[in-house]
Amino acid sequence: MTARHATARMRSLATELTELRVKAGLTTREAAKLIGTSPSSLNRLENGGKVIAAEDVSALLVAYGVTGVKRGELLGLARESDVQGWWETGGSLPRQATALITFEAQATRIVNASMLLVPGLLQTAEYTRAVMTATGVTGAEMESMVSARLGRQAVLSKPRPPAYLAIIDEAVLRRPMGGAEVMAAQLRHIVEAARRPHIDVRVLPLSRGGHTGLDGTYVLLEFAAERPIVHLEHKRSGLFMDELEDVSPFQTATDTLVATALGPADSTDFLASVADDFT
Repeated sequence: MTARHATARMRSLATELTELRVKAGLTTREAAKLIGTSPSSLNRLENGGKVIAAEDVSALLVAYGVTGVKRGELLGLARESDVQGWWETGGSLPRQATALITFEAQATRIVNASMLLVPGLLQTAEYTRAVMTATGVTGAEMESMVSARLGRQAVLSKPRPPAYLAIIDEAVLRRPMGGAEVMAAQLRHIVEAARRPHIDVRVLPLSRGGHTGLDGTYVLLEFAAERPIVHLEHKRSGLFMDELEDVSPFQTATDTLVATALGPADSTDFLASVADDFT
């Protein structure tokens, strides 16, 4: 299997193993010698261009000093690394949360079609807290999740950021999460973000009626040399889709939604107007 056909699981596991090797202070050559393979084979593995045998992962984890729960999680991922698609359930979806951060950092373009909430990469801390409170997350767990979400936003500020397209339904803008003051600040934050050349925000006004986004929020990630990936999440479950036949409808939906939505200038004017309504 070549890198072009690498699954989402392979790509996530490859990144984690690379980070563990670096953390262990080992070069590729040193790590390869410890597990009895060639540096070129380990390079292909770390680039996501080779199916990773569970036995190889086990040997690497010994070399890197990884034990306990982390070891079990990575071995489980390795055993299914060549399986297309990636469904996970339960709790905060730890493996997929890590993978999503990795994929966002690697992407050349991120599309977030959001029908219920402000996209995570554009949320203010106060808005995120309001979302967490509404969904029953409180205390230290809430602050940890807020910090993680704000940390993800750094991807839009790095020297060579991905192109970012946010398509937001008007219902999201009208829902007073955290109250009028929080919403006004949130919408003005989006307006400021949209001034950056790599960020494109489009509003789907209610006056346009029904549209293809009404069947759900999604994140589409595109890469320079890898297949695109779609991420879906709902409560205690998450799904990465990496088969072209599964991803293609979301690419088509994106084009349709952009054609339905307001243009960039009209969208920011709309956002500013709704912010004024809240104040």
